[in-house]
Amino acid sequence: MIVHMRWTVSILFLLGVCPMAATCNAIQQTHWQQATPAAGLASSYTINLGGSELHVDFAPGALELGDEAVLAHIRMAAEAVVAYYGRFPVSRARVLVVPIAGRGGEPEGTTWGDMGGYPGFTRLRVGEHTTQADLNNDWVTTHELVHMAFPSQERQHHWIEEGLATYVEPLARVKTGELKAEKVWADMVNGMPQGEPQSGDQGLDHTHTWGRTYWGGALFCLVADVEIRHQTHDRKGLEDALRAIVDAGGTIDQQWPIEKAFEIGDRATGTQVLTTMYAAWKDAPVTVDLDKLWSELGVKHVGDGVEFVPGAPEAAIRQSIAGGAASSH
Repeated sequence: MIVHMRWTVSILFLLGVCPMAATCNAIQQTHWQQATPAAGLASSYTINLGGSELHVDFAPGALELGDEAVLAHIRMAAEAVVAYYGRFPVSRARVLVVPIAGRGGEPEGTTWGDMGGYPGFTRLRVGEHTTQADLNNDWVTTHELVHMAFPSQERQHHWIEEGLATYVEPLARVKTGELKAEKVWADMVNGMPQGEPQSGDQGLDHTHTWGRTYWGGALFCLVADVEIRHQTHDRKGLEDALRAIVDAGGTIDQQWPIEKAFEIGDRATGTQVLTTMYAAWKDAPVTVDLDKLWSELGVKHVGDGVEFVPGAPEAAIRQSIAGGAASSH
């Protein structure tokens, strides 16, 4: 979840205050160093990500896991972001870990831009009784850090912020080996129908339901990714467009019109996919024939999972997006 600057001052006032790294060639050096905590903090660390620094502060409170496990989890999430974007999107970012007494389960997160001298700031609420298994199942940490890799938008464009993070998060984790392609495609097959327009839908810019904001935005990203790859004969993808936006300075600390971001992305791929799709999707319900899309990509829904179909027309595009060899079945 992302929150814009106009709400941040009051929120902060209320606060009072991976083994997979070898697969990420863009990370020249990744470790953490303990730092002297500021007043009101229990401990502080710095994680170096190539040319970027991620400052991790722990607010006072009990965590049965201890700092090291949470730090390793945050580092792995950051490495996934680097693997997808080629670098960490901002030069300096901060993660504030807030222990929640009496709670367990997976972390909860919120991200802001341009806070306290940091281009990106994430508050991560971690339960006192959160286990390593909870961290292993967590997607929120990576999702929140992905938010730093797109310019802040007005409310009507919230769908691209949340949809992009929903789409990119698992693909980034595939790149580091944290997730398998079969898991990612199964989640897409199960989740993408929630992003289809329902009765009364007025397009992504005007329909702010949970399904259209998260999964509708993710569906836009998936269709754009496939179309970019189709038009460029799989030489470019959405990943190239998003990297170009970041390289042009389009990160969470900047307020950009959505059109500017999409124009930069389109130039990077040599297409007009993002601009054309946005014009069609923003003010009107656009339904995607998902059964046809899965068939073309060679993704077959079987039970709770998927199998990959050999010889599917767009099997190579599926592999470029999230990997996964053709099934022998």
